[in-house]
Amino acid sequence: MTAVSEEALLERIRDGRLIEDPEQATERYIEGLKRTLIVSADTELISAPAYMHAVRDFSTLPGVNNYITVMGIVQDELGHAHIAYRMLRDLGVDTEELVYGREPHQFKHPYAFDVPLESFTELVVANGFYDRAGFVLLSDIHRNCSYGPWKRALVKVDREENFHLRHGEKWMRVLSQDPEKKRELQRAVDWMFVLTLEWFGLPDDKKRHNEQIEYGYKGSTNDQLRQTWMSSTVPLCESLGLEVPAHYDEEQGRYVIDCPFPARFDAEEKRWLFEEGQIGWDEVLRRWKARGPKNEEFVEHLQRGYKELYGAGAAA
Repeated sequence: MTAVSEEALLERIRDGRLIEDPEQATERYIEGLKRTLIVSADTELISAPAYMHAVRDFSTLPGVNNYITVMGIVQDELGHAHIAYRMLRDLGVDTEELVYGREPHQFKHPYAFDVPLESFTELVVANGFYDRAGFVLLSDIHRNCSYGPWKRALVKVDREENFHLRHGEKWMRVLSQDPEKKRELQRAVDWMFVLTLEWFGLPDDKKRHNEQIEYGYKGSTNDQLRQTWMSSTVPLCESLGLEVPAHYDEEQGRYVIDCPFPARFDAEEKRWLFEEGQIGWDEVLRRWKARGPKNEEFVEHLQRGYKELYGAGAAA
């Protein structure tokens, strides 16, 4: 790789000139880009078994067309994962090892996807919440990304993620018209809203890797992205008569979280232990690192065919 100085790299980024090749960047830039791409790729990949798990029981679906739509969403997510893994491969990463050789707990997707979606109702809330989180994050990267290949690839991803979240919005509105379904929606919102607040990572004052803003992988901080997500999600839920632990504070000009955050979460019961008060982010990091109840099953689902074809140790 041709040596590029930090000063020259930052000047290129400030001038709005995209990085098109690793030789135009420093090693630190490329390593930070790899970390960001791995999180994105793993998140898109793991969403496939997570969403398929939600529709394994046809009795929870309004009709067969809904199953077809969900499979279309799953196909989109796998395509998005392929884009990110392909870029990692172009950056010299062994993506076969990355996908098929890692242990389940080594994947970098948000903890939320390790908690099983058990019904169509939970699935559409995931589309409305999780896919909106993905849309918020990837739209920000699309607008601001300094790495040209990823910026261009996200044109397709951005449009498809918008479809996914609109699917969630549509069905949340439909289900909210039925009193029993609305109670199911509220139960899903109760545990999934705060899990999605966690989606954006550590608060800005505790962020470990700051190169994402410095190098222009994205344009907004974690806390700013959380605010953007709430700016659409809170009004949506309020319009449907669904309660969420957040509101817009006119005096502060921002959304305020009305529950202890971060907090302990009982993944088996899908319940936040707000009564125990706020906890430290170090405890949240331990929970994330330990992964959730479906982590091993979902990763095994993704790796099974490869291991059956090539042998369990093929990617080791």
